[in-house]
Amino acid sequence: MSKLRATAERVVIESVTPSVDGGRFPSKAAIGDPVTVEADVFADGHDSIACVLRYRKASARAWSETPMRSLGNDRWRAEFTPFELGVWHFEIVGWVDRFDTWVAGLAKKVEAGVDVSVDLVIGAGLIEEASTRADARAAKTLASLAKEVGDETAPIADRVETAMAAETVEMVRRFRDRSRATTSEIRWPVVVDREIATYSTWYELFPRSWAQEPGEPGTFADVEARLGYVASMGFDVLYLPPIHPIGTTFRKGPNNTPSAHPDDPGVPWAIGSNEGGHTAIEPALGTIEDFRSLRDAAVEHGLELALDIAFQCSPDHPWVTEHPEWFRHRPDGSVQYAENPPKKYQDIYPLDFETEDAKGLWSALKGVFDHWIAEGIRIFRVDNPHTKSFPFWEWVIPAVREEHPDVVMLAEAFTRPAVMYRLAKAGFNQSYTYFAWRTSREELTAYTRDLAAVSHFFRPSFWPNTPDILTEELQTGGRAAFIARYVLAATLSPACGIYGPAYELRESKPLHEGSEEYHQSEKYQIRVWDLERPDSLAPLLTQVNRARKAHPALQRFGPPVFHETDNETLICFSKHAGEDVALVIVNLDHHHMQSGWVNLDLAALGVGPGEKIMLHDLLTERRYQWDGSHNFVQLDPAGIPAHVFALRGHSRSEEGFDYF
Repeated sequence: MSKLRATAERVVIESVTPSVDGGRFPSKAAIGDPVTVEADVFADGHDSIACVLRYRKASARAWSETPMRSLGNDRWRAEFTPFELGVWHFEIVGWVDRFDTWVAGLAKKVEAGVDVSVDLVIGAGLIEEASTRADARAAKTLASLAKEVGDETAPIADRVETAMAAETVEMVRRFRDRSRATTSEIRWPVVVDREIATYSTWYELFPRSWAQEPGEPGTFADVEARLGYVASMGFDVLYLPPIHPIGTTFRKGPNNTPSAHPDDPGVPWAIGSNEGGHTAIEPALGTIEDFRSLRDAAVEHGLELALDIAFQCSPDHPWVTEHPEWFRHRPDGSVQYAENPPKKYQDIYPLDFETEDAKGLWSALKGVFDHWIAEGIRIFRVDNPHTKSFPFWEWVIPAVREEHPDVVMLAEAFTRPAVMYRLAKAGFNQSYTYFAWRTSREELTAYTRDLAAVSHFFRPSFWPNTPDILTEELQTGGRAAFIARYVLAATLSPACGIYGPAYELRESKPLHEGSEEYHQSEKYQIRVWDLERPDSLAPLLTQVNRARKAHPALQRFGPPVFHETDNETLICFSKHAGEDVALVIVNLDHHHMQSGWVNLDLAALGVGPGEKIMLHDLLTERRYQWDGSHNFVQLDPAGIPAHVFALRGHSRSEEGFDYF
């Protein structure tokens, strides 16, 4: 038998959003962006209810609150805008509103011609009660109103008019009776990040391939000298693979061959040598002073430096001898190296997160973050976080962000969806996705909608390539594939990135047929890139990134609205932010011109019946005019196989516009 629990609280609060696992993990927001909260709030019977959203930063004592508005069918909504980084909380308070219930009943009775003299006496009492909860000035006004409404010598019509006046209702609402209010059982957490955690455009490069003298290993100074190249394309995050000393034991040669020449530079992810480990710098790249110079120069170019965090070690890492207990050993006593059959990575030792010295290991790993944060780094791309324990991430990320709430972490987790989502719940600000392998209209549409359903805690970053991923589409699709894939990445998701210069120079040769590894991969050797090649896609990337910067609609996830086309090789979608609207159309066939009719959802575009649609193509600077929802499109992969349109308002004027 259940235990008797008598209560006067009649309001129920359910189905609160945003909520992650019932409030166990925080949802995500960006500073200055409204957080929209919704809930089902209702009570038994037919009484009116009221509810408010209360919110505060976790470290604050006082709550702020704002009224929630009814959406109908017991659904309520309100917003708050966090103005500081860190963890915030919100809760919902709801109660039966006796005065609003009374006003609604009075209105019905007056309309029906029912005698309301007794009702007015009841209402006067409710107003009088409100005066006891009011400040002195308001109390005096409320007492006067109560007297007017309860004055049985005054005309009924005058008393009703006073009782139902907007001023009366609003004043009583300011001092509602919350003595029987229900407060939600959970205080829902929200992590508030910098905008760059939501909207960012990443460029990855290997410094050792950026020497200004071909054949020489590149340095931090060489990268610094060419920062203008990256910045001019409109990227805002410059990401460097591991910059630490590289081990020599079992060093890999070109194309991952098991034997290396003495001059082969090794894999940057094989971290550690007698020069140091995760807090040291590979001597060939320069000194700590050179690194600091690069960091500062990047800021001057509008770039923020991001570093790779790879929690693994080469056999030469100091931890291997100093802390053998942090590694898993085989029966013969040797350390277990990394494997992904049939691949073997003898040059990399994974850390053992089941070690008996978990406390020591975890503290040392947090120390790596602490070290680079002290060097001014606030963005980290974390290598293979899904191969480290969830409890570790659930501890270390909040610990780091408690001290430095401006830190942003990108999870490189190409793994199962549930695992990727769990890492996001643990605190990763962004995550790599399956975008690279979603190629058809149906796949792209379905995947984007799937991500929209979890976007309150999972921020997708779309990368068409990485040093590990050269998709079949990029291998075979030619120039058009590289253009189309970047347009899709940069417009479907506010967070995106490329591995360059392999991308703008259209590196497409695989290690072998069926492989997604690059031939002559930079992971294993130094490359020479001709950044001045006339066929480079750098100008096109610049146009796309410029469109992203200019249009808020492309700076938040959305979700997009997908519009119908009668040709399955054409994908069409729009995004909006306030009055800013972007419309994107891409030809997914990289070898043939495709044409067809798009059927636009005019309401989603904010276009009224009979209005002409004025379009500015941000890739070509051409302007067009469309009439109505049904319009013809033709895209040639030999040119630019995509439109990124900005809607320039709606008008009946036709002057100055081209036509398809």
